[in-house]
Amino acid sequence: MTAGLVGRTALITGSGHGIGAAIATGLARAGLDVILLARTADQLDETASAIRASASSVEVRIVTTDLTKDNQRTTAIDDLLSGRQVDVPINNAATVEPLGARTTISPAQLWQVFENDLIRAGRGVRRALAEAVRDAVRTGRLAPGTRLPSSRQLAADLGLARNTVADAYADLVAEGWLTARRGSGTLVADRMITRPILARSAAEPSGNPCYDLIPGNPDLTAFPRAAWLKATRRALAAAPDDALGYGDPRGRPELRAALAGHLARARGVYVSPEHILICAGVSHGLQILSGVLAGRGARNVAVESYGLDRYCGLLAAAGLKTLPLPFDTHGTDPVPPLGTEAVLLTPAHQFPVGTALQRDRRTAVVDWARRTGGLVLEDDYDGEFRFDRQSVGALQGLDPDCVVYLGTASQTLAPGLRLAWMALPPTLAGEAVAAKGQIDSCEVFSQLTMAEFITSGAYSRHIRAARRRYRDRRDALVTALAQHAPKVRVIGTAAGLHTALGLPPGTEQQVLQSATRHCLKVAGLSRYRHERSLNAMADALVVGYGVPSDAAWPQALSALVRILS
Repeated sequence: MTAGLVGRTALITGSGHGIGAAIATGLARAGLDVILLARTADQLDETASAIRASASSVEVRIVTTDLTKDNQRTTAIDDLLSGRQVDVPINNAATVEPLGARTTISPAQLWQVFENDLIRAGRGVRRALAEAVRDAVRTGRLAPGTRLPSSRQLAADLGLARNTVADAYADLVAEGWLTARRGSGTLVADRMITRPILARSAAEPSGNPCYDLIPGNPDLTAFPRAAWLKATRRALAAAPDDALGYGDPRGRPELRAALAGHLARARGVYVSPEHILICAGVSHGLQILSGVLAGRGARNVAVESYGLDRYCGLLAAAGLKTLPLPFDTHGTDPVPPLGTEAVLLTPAHQFPVGTALQRDRRTAVVDWARRTGGLVLEDDYDGEFRFDRQSVGALQGLDPDCVVYLGTASQTLAPGLRLAWMALPPTLAGEAVAAKGQIDSCEVFSQLTMAEFITSGAYSRHIRAARRRYRDRRDALVTALAQHAPKVRVIGTAAGLHTALGLPPGTEQQVLQSATRHCLKVAGLSRYRHERSLNAMADALVVGYGVPSDAAWPQALSALVRILS
């Protein structure tokens, strides 16, 4: 059995029994997609089933191939990683001996030195080959004096045109990376090796590892790369030519139609596609709404006593004053005081405390909006992740004419996509579009891909898998604290990617200092308190369990327990 890593994909060869199956399953649990290579598919059925049972979010593919032949190996690996049909044999990877100075390297070894770079490059083959060699020399993987294969030999081994390799070599010689002398062949030039900082720091001991438990981000290692890539290909193939133009400022119609259906099914949001506005994050949406409210003459917006200060900053930048709402043992009292034109709430899972807005208070704030003509701004930042029962429906469903619903892909997929959406009351839609601007400022390819991702069912499948994974982390957190830190009170565990941990009075700053010493990033509850709030909650930590990978989570949890016990 042989295992090799190419980017985020593990190539596994052999029967897959015994230690091979254990290694394959361990790689999958670490979040790697797995390609299993065997002569017949039935050799790996048991391994594939075990992987899918223990790591349902990864992609597992079985490829039948003759592992004894070595012709066209590199072409086959390329085909595997790009998703094309494989109809050529792949040989079992040979062990590559360390490359020292003044040594000779075979074409097969050279390929293994920089195959990741070639595969990830995504550019022309000549440029990709040249950049891969540069990086291998820069980082020391190709030592000065190493003799490279001839252009003819390397071209034959990689399945490339000889001129492509010769031109890449010529570029590198001209740039000083390689030297070429008649009778001596092509050598890596004698030059200073500059290793990247990350590579150097990874090799050097740096004390305790750092774990990020600040709430607000998901596990980015679990992003469904393979499924997203498939959706991108399908979306681009089907996209009309005008999709590449400036576009509707509301966003692509494909995405707005897909969201209207998904939000109705998953969150109880009732909105037509023409009243959905795509924006680049919830902050962008609030910036648009702030301009609308200010344009209407609004002066005051009520907000929760504990929340994100950057949202208050966006409202203040538009000239709006934020008034903190009172709270009691039942949570936030959402009905604003007189003179308030809007209220910003996180009703499904209050950030950061984690409680859900009670039924009578949900009704009361909607009644306030109907009676006064005010607006309720509903931030549903993680409403898809409810663990103990069916998700709490969106407040917008009670009255779509007075509630603005804000949703985002930042927690379900990744904040780097810059995809969020607003379901607007019909009377507000035109003003919001005007405040956003006349050109769609959200990148079109991500919108088209997201639309395909939703309509194909891949989004719902990903959310179900993520929900299971985060629920397991939540359960492990609750169990560990009950065993080792029973005095810590766990709050708001029913949903989301974070929870609040109640601490003994007067200990919040002490615990935060201990966390810093242990290289653990956590937030104190006081960090989120509104500066004008008259209420103060007891000391607590706000712990996010979304960021660490599945492999890192047990160690992060152990570090957290150590500072709390």
